[in-house]
This record gives sequence, structure tokens and C-alpha cells, in this order.
Amino acid sequence: MRNRKDEIVYATLELAAENGLRSVSMQQIASKVGITKASLYNHFASKEDIVDAMYEVIRNASKEKNQTEPLDYDRLTPDIPLAVILGSAVSSYRKLVNDPEMFCFYKVIMSERAINPAAAEIMVRETQTMIHATKTLFYALQVKGIADLGNVDAVAFSFAMTAHSIIDYECDLRHAGIESEKDLMQEYIDEFCRIYAKA
Repeated sequence: MRNRKDEIVYATLELAAENGLRSVSMQQIASKVGITKASLYNHFASKEDIVDAMYEVIRNASKEKNQTEPLDYDRLTPDIPLAVILGSAVSSYRKLVNDPEMFCFYKVIMSERAINPAAAEIMVRETQTMIHATKTLFYALQVKGIADLGNVDAVAFSFAMTAHSIIDYECDLRHAGIESEKDLMQEYIDEFCRIYAKA
């Protein structure tokens, strides 16, 4: 059962998905939840605060629902192919972003990021989270002798941004109703492993 703050977050997401975030007012949110505008302000000082909370609430709920656990770096060994490790990491992230509520949230935020600094800041935080997770994984791969990555920070940044772009492109294809003829992510992972996997 959702608490009142979560109800407000999900009501805002629903309204934003229908009409765009800019057109959603605090009064509309209060009405959708069934509370007064004054009561809404007891929970959130502004719409920006709701949007900020939306990121945390929906991301955490999606992680829990999809049981996306971080990789256990202690279990990584050179016996596990690099392609399997990277495929697993990317698959976990794909599950998270393709969760219906998370996907809806991203559609709203991505449509707003060019005109709304709060939306742009959320996308920056999400990208930074992905880059940090990739760097942590890549340092483990280097230390355990699974990959020879050279400049780990630069390679991790490049991998994270490319994977992020492919996922964005897949989301655009899906939203446009266009089927991809290739598994672009797998092709990228295969090429990445050809260059960086230890023989």
C-alpha cells in the first residue's frame, strides 16, 4: 500500500504522461489524489520537489519489483566470459528502465529535459549513477584479470555512454512502434569484448 507521498508522486506521473509535466499544476495533483492544495503543500513545497521525489520513488520501486541486484564482484573470475558479465550488467539496467512505470517516467523526463532544469538534473543524476556503476565494475574486471582496459575511467565512461545511447535509441524505436532488426547492444558488447577481453 502506498503512503500519501507516493500517491502524490504516482498521480503526478500519471498527469504528466497524459499532458506533459509543464501543464500539470499543484491543484490538478491535489485533485487527482483527493486532497486539498494546502494539504499537498504539507507534503511537497513545489512541483519540482515532487519531480525530484518521483525519481527516487519510482526508481527504487522498479529496482525492487524487478529484483535488480548489484553484481557480486567477489564472484567474478576469469572463467566467466567478459561478454556474459557485461550482458548481465546491461540486462539488469534494461529491466529497470523498461519497467512500465520507470519507462513512463523516462518518457516524461526526457521530453522535458531541454526546457526544464529539474528534469535535466534528474537525467544527469541517472547518467552519473550509470557511469559510476560501470567504473566500479570495470575496475573489478581489470583487477581480476578478466579484461585489459588500459585507462579504466575513460573506457568505462565510453561504455556507459554508448550503452545509455543504445537504450535511449531502443526506447525511441519502441515509442515510435518501429522494430529493430538487430540486437545493437549485443553487437556492441561483442565488439567491445573483441577489443578488451583478456585472451
